[in-house]
Amino acid sequence: MSKPGSAKGQHQSGTRRFISGVVEGFYGRPWTMEQRTELFKREQKWGLNTYLYAPKDDYKHRMYWRDLYSAEEAEQLMALISAAKQHDVTFIYAISPGLDITFSNPKEVAALKRKLDQVREFGCTSFSLLFDDIETEMCPADKKTFSSFAHAQVAITNEVYRHLGEPETFLFCPTDYCAAFCSPSVSRSSYLNTVGEKLLPGIDILWTGPKVVSHKISVESIDEVSSVLKRAPVIWDNIHANDYDPQRLFLGPYKDRPTELIPKLRGVLTNPNCEFYPNFVAIHTLSTWCKATADGGPRDVEMGDEEQDPCYSPQKALILALTDWLQEFLSTDQTGGSRRPPARLKKGSPDEEPMQTDMGEGSYVPGPEENPLYTAEPLTLDDLKLLSNLFYLPYEYGPTARTMLQELDWLKNHSCAATAETDKSAEWRSRAQHFDDMCDAVVQMFNRLSNAPNRSILYDLYNYICDIKSGIGLARAYVKTLGGQDRPSAQLMNDDPEPWGFRGGLSGEFQRMLPCHGNRDLFRHPPMTAVYCIRPYCPEDKLEVQRIFREMQRGEGNTPLMTQPPLICDSLSTGEISPSPQCALVLEDDTGMCGYALGLVDAKPAAAKIERVISDSVFEEFPSLVTIQVLPRVTDPSPAKRMIGWLSSSIRSSGSRGVFCELRQSDRRMLDFHSKLGSFKTINVAGLPKDVLALGTSL
Repeated sequence: MSKPGSAKGQHQSGTRRFISGVVEGFYGRPWTMEQRTELFKREQKWGLNTYLYAPKDDYKHRMYWRDLYSAEEAEQLMALISAAKQHDVTFIYAISPGLDITFSNPKEVAALKRKLDQVREFGCTSFSLLFDDIETEMCPADKKTFSSFAHAQVAITNEVYRHLGEPETFLFCPTDYCAAFCSPSVSRSSYLNTVGEKLLPGIDILWTGPKVVSHKISVESIDEVSSVLKRAPVIWDNIHANDYDPQRLFLGPYKDRPTELIPKLRGVLTNPNCEFYPNFVAIHTLSTWCKATADGGPRDVEMGDEEQDPCYSPQKALILALTDWLQEFLSTDQTGGSRRPPARLKKGSPDEEPMQTDMGEGSYVPGPEENPLYTAEPLTLDDLKLLSNLFYLPYEYGPTARTMLQELDWLKNHSCAATAETDKSAEWRSRAQHFDDMCDAVVQMFNRLSNAPNRSILYDLYNYICDIKSGIGLARAYVKTLGGQDRPSAQLMNDDPEPWGFRGGLSGEFQRMLPCHGNRDLFRHPPMTAVYCIRPYCPEDKLEVQRIFREMQRGEGNTPLMTQPPLICDSLSTGEISPSPQCALVLEDDTGMCGYALGLVDAKPAAAKIERVISDSVFEEFPSLVTIQVLPRVTDPSPAKRMIGWLSSSIRSSGSRGVFCELRQSDRRMLDFHSKLGSFKTINVAGLPKDVLALGTSL
């Protein structure tokens, strides 16, 4: 196969131009006809040349592929095909019959030909057969006719290709469309080898790379699959696809595909976000990538680019895209939806315009001592850079987002420096302020986006930017609480928060219960979500409980706190007094025992053991005792809360009306834990040692 050259920004392979553009191939609401027409204008402007029509939710493309289009549908498709031609965009009509086709039935093949003949009458000259995301088991009738699934697909594809007159552009999507699907490997896949050997050479083959959503696509991987397919593939690139996660949007640049790939490919089509307008960045940066070698020489790349591609800089491509996108945000005369009039500029700004004279008699003008009218600040390029950073790519956060995660993690892990004067206190306060400033920038970005004139773009973004603003607001409040600037946030500490204070809905609940949840978080420094087991205490646990007790009794530098006065509950932890029946639990993780919760229905014997004098009135209201200890490696408070809940329930069933515990004032971790429970309150017990607090709760 001859290597593509370049001419006027279009890479050529012999007389066939390099395929570059967009595939509408996602699951979800298809784009409108108006949006597709707008796409053709963009493609022409940016030097892209192809549109593959393959929306999964067009019933007559996939589920009801045999049905012909109605007169109204035909009119729309004809208009769309005509619009593509007007903008020099190749319109490829894709059909996906693999859900239920019987390959060996001539009537099925005839129905497929009839459907494509109808579309050809609309003016379409380029086609695609897709066999992605289907079951691989053939029906009994097909097994009698074809030796394999690949032979069945190839036979029908070749027949349809010939029937259509061997069009210049005809694409085939295999069922094994990425390396991860190939068994045992790409080079040894009998399916791919059959496709490569039997499919007619004029038919191009779609490929997504190493995975369905490929992080990187290397030259070596393309060389391997090209050798098997006996032709250069067309990349169906899902790097910006978001149909698999309704909480994610991707506004980062096209990257991690070296421009060395260009001469080794037949083309690249991006299958981007479901939302039309946010795809500006994905498509714009792809066009920059496709034209990277069009001038015949290398381009400068900033030193920060990890790819070190001499012909393409993802960050420069991103800035170019965002700069152009900003103009669309500020536009009030584009097609595609309602537009808000430009926001008032702040008085005294350099771009201030004279007051309009057609405001009407009813326009309100505030008096000298009244609140001024709200004026929205205009959206800036920095706002769009921040937006892209927050919604970057599937395998990567933008630099600002990574910094925010790192700062929050550091502030959380060094929270002891927030209120106590240590050598890190000044650093903690400085970094907390820096984090707060970054959070504020997100809020301001949200406000300016919400007032941008182009409402169509905003409506596609709104759910995402609301979600990130809410999440960052919770993190911001949490850091202020750590620093003692605010009272503990009700959203962070309350057992009955508002619904915006917890994320994820039912899907999130399921995910958090799974052992693998968190393993693939992009920010890897925090510990992965652990799986904990709470079980009843047994006598064999005594030594482990004592070990945890001793470990938690040590201060910094592993120095025993011998001078600390004893607590009533110490005799429970040391095993000198046994817990009451059904009133002892232990906590385990993958490493072993990591916590315990012990209780006494009648606390008087334990108090007498250390000669602690407690009035009868206190014992009357709080007759029972509980103690809980959890090792520092348990960062999730939920298991400890469950143990306290179960222990309290068991003690209540024994007839007790209340429980209390004793804590040392220096034990900030357990004091914080009990305060977050919300149910334990400080109780007045006469004669307590100076460093000891008593907390109680009614049952």
